[in-house]
Amino acid sequence: MPNREMLLIPGPTPVVDEIYAALSSETYAHTDPRFVKIFKNSLELTKKLFHTEGEVFVISGSGTLAMEIALINTVAPGEKLLVISHGYFGDRFIPLAKAFGIQVETLQAEWGQHIKKELVEEKLAEGGFKAVTVTHVDTSTGVMAHLEDLVPVVKKAGALFILDGVCAAAATEEDMQKTYGHPDYKLDVVFTGSQKAIGVPPGLAILAFGPKALAAREAMPSVLGYYTDIKNWVSIMNDPGKYYATPPVNMIYAFNKGMEIVMAEGLTTRYRRHHALGRAVRAGLGVYGMKPLASEEVAAPTLSCILYPEGVNDAEFRSRLAAKGMVIAGSLASLAGKAFRIGHMGNVTEEMFVKAIELVGETLKEMGTDANIGEAVDKFKEIYHSA
Repeated sequence: MPNREMLLIPGPTPVVDEIYAALSSETYAHTDPRFVKIFKNSLELTKKLFHTEGEVFVISGSGTLAMEIALINTVAPGEKLLVISHGYFGDRFIPLAKAFGIQVETLQAEWGQHIKKELVEEKLAEGGFKAVTVTHVDTSTGVMAHLEDLVPVVKKAGALFILDGVCAAAATEEDMQKTYGHPDYKLDVVFTGSQKAIGVPPGLAILAFGPKALAAREAMPSVLGYYTDIKNWVSIMNDPGKYYATPPVNMIYAFNKGMEIVMAEGLTTRYRRHHALGRAVRAGLGVYGMKPLASEEVAAPTLSCILYPEGVNDAEFRSRLAAKGMVIAGSLASLAGKAFRIGHMGNVTEEMFVKAIELVGETLKEMGTDANIGEAVDKFKEIYHSA
């Protein structure tokens, strides 16, 4: 099933033929040993992705479901949560926490910037925070959090570190056994969705809970959820032949194939490719006078929020690109109409982005803006291959 368009939004990302083939395979019974074997393999690969010594959960649902599962299984009603936000999706933890009676406080960065760790230290010094949420890559701004700065500060304060890896997992390191300056300073929860850098269609919430997060759930008499209570899922994840809720059989096929592709490339190689691709895309578009919202010091490897040159109409620009078979996303909140977002993650190729940069240049020229297409493509290739 060939892709008819270049879907270069921040997710869903392009799906390759091997994954489409897996998705369209015959649907087995959810307790069929053939399916159970596939599900078990996908769970083992998920453990390798996050290098966790805890539990992983692959459940029918979206990244928003994963956010909810991460919160209600670690923070009880009335307990304090600190949200460190670098954009729209970091802010999303606020209403989610309030819906479950969690006391939430927030540190919000200016869009395109980082929260300084000194501000985090100051806030955590107030005491009483059960957990801190950090969005590894905020899909609205293209900013990537610096875990090396934040994890030690959070863990020193005795809080759980919950990492939203929706737009980062399988594109940049999220190693749950990595230590950040102290043997106990590790990530406690990481979660993602199937449709971003893993490169599978939307439909799966994917989480990893480390030992301290699992202990936090054990210490809670109950949680405000049934489907979202990880205690109801642990036995299923350890033996997918058991029944609790019907798994999305064909999506598990697709996820398993997606994870096999990730591991066949190799995590180190995949991370290097994404970081190189992000820098190269921004450099190539920069030739057209298009500036990223986030500087290279804080920019993500998975997507970029790109500010338009003066005089470029957002709706017309994206409509013209779509007519050429290239789909990008508009920007959110105060940036709506002023910038676009382009995803460069998952099972994408250098050739796709050479074509993308050419199409952007052609569209700018059609709209009356000068664009040196050859120079832009050369800059992309130069940066990509040097990185």
